[in-house]
Amino acid sequence: MEIIWTGIPRKRPIDWRLPAQTSWWMFPIYGLIAPLYEPLHLRLLAKHYRWWQRGLIYALGIMGMETITGWLIQRATGHIPWDYRDKTRWHWRGLTRIDYAPLWFGVGLGLEPLHRWLDSQASGQTR
Repeated sequence: MEIIWTGIPRKRPIDWRLPAQTSWWMFPIYGLIAPLYEPLHLRLLAKHYRWWQRGLIYALGIMGMETITGWLIQRATGHIPWDYRDKTRWHWRGLTRIDYAPLWFGVGLGLEPLHRWLDSQASGQTR
C-alpha cells in the first residue's frame, strides 16, 4: 500500500517510470495491521456499529498508530520517516496528517470486504 501511495503520479508531465519509495520501518508497521485490525473489526461488527462509526474508529486508530509508531521511531533515530511538517499545515507534530482522516476512514472500511474474503479463503469456503 505504501509503494502504491508514494508512486501515484502527482506532477505533470507524468514520470511513467512511476518511481515510489518507502522506509524499512514501514514493514513492521504494516505488519501490525492484521493482529490489530482483525479483532477490532470483529468486535465492531459484533456490537453492530454503523458504517460511519466503524470508519471513524478506523481513521482514529490508524492515525493513532501512525502517531505512536512515528514517535517511537523518532525517539530511536531522531527522524520521522514520513515527516509531514514540510508537506502540509494539517499535521500534528509531523507525525500524522489530519487531512488524511477521510482517506483512513475509507481504507478502514475498504479492508472489511478484504477481511471477509480472506476469512472465507482460510476456512475453505468460496463465494
